[in-house]
Amino acid sequence: MSVKLLHRVRANPGETGVRGQRTGTSRCGLRKTGHRWQPTRLLTGLACLCAGVPAASAADEPPSAYDRLWSHAELYRNPGEGFLQSLALSGRLQAEATWFDTDEGNFNDQTWRRFRFGFKAAFAGNWGAQLEGDFDLNESYSDWYERLTDAYISWQPDADTELKALKQSAGFTLDGTTSSKKLLTLERSNLTDNLWFTAEYFTGLSLAGKAGNDWSYKAGIFSNDGDKELEAFDAGYFTLLKLGRDWAHELGLKTAELSLDYVYQEQDGNNNTPDLSNVLSIYSKWEQGRWGLWTDFAAGTGYDQQSDLWGLSLMPFYELSEMLQLVVRYTYVGSDGDNGVRLGRYHRETVSGRGDEYHELYAGLNVYFYGHKLKWQTGVQYADMSDSAGDGGASHGWGLTTGLRLYW
Repeated sequence: MSVKLLHRVRANPGETGVRGQRTGTSRCGLRKTGHRWQPTRLLTGLACLCAGVPAASAADEPPSAYDRLWSHAELYRNPGEGFLQSLALSGRLQAEATWFDTDEGNFNDQTWRRFRFGFKAAFAGNWGAQLEGDFDLNESYSDWYERLTDAYISWQPDADTELKALKQSAGFTLDGTTSSKKLLTLERSNLTDNLWFTAEYFTGLSLAGKAGNDWSYKAGIFSNDGDKELEAFDAGYFTLLKLGRDWAHELGLKTAELSLDYVYQEQDGNNNTPDLSNVLSIYSKWEQGRWGLWTDFAAGTGYDQQSDLWGLSLMPFYELSEMLQLVVRYTYVGSDGDNGVRLGRYHRETVSGRGDEYHELYAGLNVYFYGHKLKWQTGVQYADMSDSAGDGGASHGWGLTTGLRLYW
């Protein structure tokens, strides 16, 4: 598979106790090593599978083993006219192992990170629908179901415009806009974790499309209720506006995209989303040859006890070969008051408090077996949190995470 094809595939679409470590069930309710569902078995098994299956074929070659395997996700396709045009399985499976060593304690975990499963359908008249649920494989099978993620109907009046209603992704900021299926790092940046609404899926109405060859837009209004299924607007609402411009043709680059996201949120008394009234993010994607650079500059104004936040993320990457990619990311998040910034997902397992200035450096290696549809990612990070209030939010430490990501 050539580098060109690889880019094309990507573009389309808790443990044994140790000193200082908490044991039992993690903050997110995920059980640790020793549970009968052990992601390390998946990591080992799929690694053997990946080693034995040839790389994806080019467009002018016969379908590869990956192509044939993934084609089974399509359950039905109407060759002619009819109400139901197509029906396919949708979902993702992600497993990972992580080790963190900080001044305040240690944490390690092997977990099923995500399992989502559902269906996607296309109907006559350019109508569509998707129904997908989030399942926690770390629990016993009777407790697998967590919530609905996608549960929407869509309509495309033309090739450049799409209207969606009901539960859908409300992505903003660089990493918030990027699906977890296609992240270049194992976790979203802490800039996104602090400023984005990490529940991601909200009930609402959105309109997205293109204007001409270079401009893109999206506008939506969503409930910020935290209901597991379809939500009402009882808790409050937020609006999302996105505007993007593609400069690749003018600059002679493979990718040159600049986007602006703005969110206004009515205060949510139930605290289902971050207590922010306004969020602004300006992010970009630049790629040429084997090199790439993604950036994000974002800020938010807080309600009540939440301080105003701002930060940046810089992520250069380089294609070592057709399958291997190096990624480096620097993240900074600051607040204008005490305890305005929280730590990242696994770092929070060793320190429960908040601080006011955060720095992180991440270095990772991605192995793409079938583009983003099947990849192995490994990353090392160093994070430093300052806490001017001195009330338990300061932290310094290293982390290592490795995991498999696949979707269909």
